[in-house]
Amino acid sequence: MGSGQYLKIELPQSCQATVIPGGQPMLLQRGEQVVVTQTLGGSVTVQTQMGYLVRISAEDSAALGLSDSAADVALAHEGPFDLDQVMAQLRNVFDPEIPINVVDLGLIYGCEAEALADGTHRVEIKMSMTAPGCGMGDVLKEDARAAVQSVAGVSDIDIELVWDPPWGQDRMSDAARLQLGMF
Repeated sequence: MGSGQYLKIELPQSCQATVIPGGQPMLLQRGEQVVVTQTLGGSVTVQTQMGYLVRISAEDSAALGLSDSAADVALAHEGPFDLDQVMAQLRNVFDPEIPINVVDLGLIYGCEAEALADGTHRVEIKMSMTAPGCGMGDVLKEDARAAVQSVAGVSDIDIELVWDPPWGQDRMSDAARLQLGMF
C-alpha cells in the first residue's frame, strides 16, 4: 500500500487492538470506520475515527480479511536447524509505525542458538525498541517469538529486551535508511 493509497474500511466484527506507541489494549467495535495505514508481517496498523493509531494482531487481521493468516506469514520450515532461517523469520516482524522489519531497523542486538541434548535448539535473542518508553516491546517480543517458533529445530526461545546501548539510527541497515529517505 503506497503513500496516499490508504484503505478506509468498516470493521465487520469487533476485535482487540493495541494503541501505538503506548501498548494499551483497545477494543475496536463492529461497524467502526478505520483507515488501514500499514499491512506488513501479518499485523495491520489502522487509524481509528478518534485519531488513535492502533495495531491489530495477525490473527485478528486475518479474521477481518485484512491480511493473510498468521500461519501463512510464519510458514514452518522443514529440514535441519539454520540460524539464517531465524533471521529470515525475524524479517517478517515489523515495527507498527515504521514500515521496516526489526532486523533492518536494527532492533535485533544479538541472536544465538544453543544445541540441546534432544537435537533441538534454544534460540536467545536480545532486542531493543526505538525508544525506552515504547509500550510495544511486549507486542514485538511476542511477534518475534511466534516467527522464530516456526523455524525447524527450535524448541525454546528466550527474548530479552535490552536498552544498552541505546538504539540509534546508525543501527539501521542501508536498505532501511534508503527506504526512509535518510541518505
